[in-house]
Amino acid sequence: MSQVNHAAATARQPVLHLSGISKNFGAVSALTDIDLEVYPGEVVALVGDNGAGKSTLIKTLAGVHQPTSGTIEFDGEKVVLSSPGVALDLGIATVFQDLALCENLDVVANIFLGREMSPYRLDEVSMEIKAWKLLNELSARIPSVREPVASLSGGQRQTVAISRSLLLEPKLIMLDEPTAALGVAQTAEVLDLIERVRDRGLGVLMISHNMEDVRAVADRIVVLRLGRNNGVFYPDSSNEELVSAITGATSNSVSRRAERRQAQHDADHNRADHNQGEA
Repeated sequence: MSQVNHAAATARQPVLHLSGISKNFGAVSALTDIDLEVYPGEVVALVGDNGAGKSTLIKTLAGVHQPTSGTIEFDGEKVVLSSPGVALDLGIATVFQDLALCENLDVVANIFLGREMSPYRLDEVSMEIKAWKLLNELSARIPSVREPVASLSGGQRQTVAISRSLLLEPKLIMLDEPTAALGVAQTAEVLDLIERVRDRGLGVLMISHNMEDVRAVADRIVVLRLGRNNGVFYPDSSNEELVSAITGATSNSVSRRAERRQAQHDADHNRADHNQGEA
């Protein structure tokens, strides 16, 4: 989404609005005065170095932690996310990095784990139909919903976890490092899936360390540094701007390495031109 399209999106009410969110663990401040907005049909990437507060913020929004101060508004209403169950009931779904899948169970059983249809017996037929419907809506590449999860690729497992999170029809889905440890093809599959979730009108909040993946799907990039907001960027922002915001320095090892490589490339190019001129 371009900045122009983002401006059109912000004409609507945000699905999530955070104001002054802080979280302390004893004397340690993990989050300080965090402000954040996510709109329907928008992917917001949450980036930052290790210890920046990304996971703490996600767990706070998932109801695992309660903020020390600040307000959370969801779908225009001020809410208290006192537990993961409350967050789910409101429409906030979370896919953590470990995915929490049971490898010995098939795709259907994993999608409906803890939410099985019919209180007295498993309605296997209805569950399978619903599972296929979810996967088909996402154009997922799952060979069979009766395949055990252990036989699936990393990208397919991520698809199952995301499909499970959509079962309760949330308005916001949070993804913690969805492409970590995936190959190129599997990463592309997951990024396509994220775009399809966005196209369904859901807000997506994604943690990632991979700037290429972030640029591929994010509409906005929110940087956290040492538990504080440190800038909002767009996919066309330069690497230097993003790295500077993440590290808190305009000159750092990453930018210096890039400068050295560029200088070496220029020197080699000039030397080649000089040799051709002499010849």
